Amino acid sequence: MPDPMDLEYAREVLRTESDAIRSLIDRIGDSFKAAAGRMLACEGHVVVSGMGKAGLVGLKISATLASTGTPSHFVHPAEAVHGDLGRIMKKDVLLALSNSGESEELLRLVPKVRELGASVISLTARADSSLGRASDIVVELGRIEEACPLGLAPSASTTALLALGDALALCVQKARGFNQADYAFFHPAGELGRKLQKVADVMRTGDRNPVAREETQVGEAIALITKARAGAVSVVAADGKLAGIFTDGDLRRLLSRNPQGQQERVGAVMTRTPTVIGPDRLVADALRILREKRIDELPVVDGRGAPVGMLDIQDVLGAGL
Repeated sequence: MPDPMDLEYAREVLRTESDAIRSLIDRIGDSFKAAAGRMLACEGHVVVSGMGKAGLVGLKISATLASTGTPSHFVHPAEAVHGDLGRIMKKDVLLALSNSGESEELLRLVPKVRELGASVISLTARADSSLGRASDIVVELGRIEEACPLGLAPSASTTALLALGDALALCVQKARGFNQADYAFFHPAGELGRKLQKVADVMRTGDRNPVAREETQVGEAIALITKARAGAVSVVAADGKLAGIFTDGDLRRLLSRNPQGQQERVGAVMTRTPTVIGPDRLVADALRILREKRIDELPVVDGRGAPVGMLDIQDVLGAGL
């Protein structure tokens, strides 16, 4: 029985859609810059709208905007003229998506948005389409041949819309200076959230972070470690800055040469100038250091070098990394 799946046609679909995206590169110019600038300056929300498949693409673009620092929500154009117009305000920007630029539902919505005083940016094939003429700024897609064997089902055009929307959202993100810390705030859950946790979020502090002076006896330092159920104690100099760390490895080395070593000063047997990390660094960075150095504990110090916490490999594992 012949295989009904035409793999070469599947490859052609991918070529057609990738060609559609490549065709946009030369179209990035003044209108794109104006659209991104208007979105960056928006004091309200970037409200995204589109009908059918373009609307589904718009949902994703709106989600990307919101997660990268640009307040955004989606309004269905058909629902908008049945009450959801109240979701749009004067300070908002409407980002309207339609390949043809002739979507009846969008064309009913845009005049009302203009009456509210909000501005309209459209992503559409032609600036001279009905939607283009009604917009403040038009970013043209140009003519795009669909990958559908009938040349009808939105496919290459929606791929191009999505790519263009991503380009706008990410350019605005870059211009906004939206950084890793900002991204972590908006993504507190899941794998992304775990990777973007800060050391301060998972380090051991207070009673769980034992600290000793250099003159403290080893026996007392061991008691501190035991009480905190930790794997090491931070050792500080007279000025309160970190002078070293005393670990169970240091203890084993001490006892191997002096079984009565518990009377010695911890400052004499500690590991000096240990690898440290700041509380604002990412837990992912701490994990990389722990792996590269093949150590189990990482003292956390503030800007002046004083210990403020301890990061144990178990803490990193507990954070889901």
